[in-house]
Amino acid sequence: MGNKSFNVMVVGQSGRLQYEALLFAASLRHCAPDFDGRLFVAVPQPGPNWKNDPSIRDEAVLTALAQLGAEILPFENSVFGQDYPYGNKIEALKEMPEGEPFVFFDTDTLITGDLMSVPFDFSRPSASMRREGTWPKPTLYGPGYTEIWRALYTRFGLDFDSSMDLGQPDEYWQRYLYFNAGFFYGACPRAFGKRFLVYAQSVRNDLPPELIGQTLDPWLDQVVLPLVIHSFGGGRETLPEGYLDGDVSCHYRVLPLLYARESDRVVDVLTEISAPNKIKKVLKGSEPMKRMVYQKRGEKVRAMFDRANLPKREQAIRNQIKKAGFWMR
Repeated sequence: MGNKSFNVMVVGQSGRLQYEALLFAASLRHCAPDFDGRLFVAVPQPGPNWKNDPSIRDEAVLTALAQLGAEILPFENSVFGQDYPYGNKIEALKEMPEGEPFVFFDTDTLITGDLMSVPFDFSRPSASMRREGTWPKPTLYGPGYTEIWRALYTRFGLDFDSSMDLGQPDEYWQRYLYFNAGFFYGACPRAFGKRFLVYAQSVRNDLPPELIGQTLDPWLDQVVLPLVIHSFGGGRETLPEGYLDGDVSCHYRVLPLLYARESDRVVDVLTEISAPNKIKKVLKGSEPMKRMVYQKRGEKVRAMFDRANLPKREQAIRNQIKKAGFWMR
């Protein structure tokens, strides 16, 4: 299970994501040299759903990605685009090799250990449990969590009761299947992506009455992801803890947060992979990477926080960094 070959996909496009994709590729090659699958950087193509061309056109970035063995995977946005860029992760799956197990990572992730050691069971998909109770936000007069989630499972003919963690109290968000979409995996990207797209469009275009008053932007992908995973026989307990969002990967989100809260190991990996000249030359095109990594602003952010005693909420960390004038994204 742990050593079966699989492919990896991240999304890259012009702007910040192209540099993050390069950093991701460099971290994968550095920390998981035995990875034997294909690494795809899925790139949205210009079209009516984009105001500007979203594709990667920077030759230095493309060359550096190619040198790291990354394959550019162009895809068309037929449903989402500029208005909901999180839809990229849903629509790109249709271009991945059919029937080959896959792991999707958000681009703002570093691989920090041996990815081949992760005991994936691709027949029982799962996703990131490093999440907060961001959705839904039940109102005082209802409907509550149970009604809202039950309506979604019912719409797609899924068994709601078996998705619940009965060890958690009723009407507490962790009782219900909920993931961060920072990584997810499955047996076939096309089957997974097709269902993901059908569910997402259904919810967006024909809102169940129980969801009226709930916001779907930016949460649509995370609302639908648990339903897709449950429909393929996956769930919250199918991946042992400590690998992804642990020793093997870090979803850092933005560089100031990486320096503020992540482990010394993560910072060491970032420092090592960004040091070689041919990478440094390209990454300096990104203002946050230039200032945070190469001009050592990140170290100043790191000195502001005690990792053993961080503020409980991410927003408090962000506010402290902003107050000091070091916030960048």
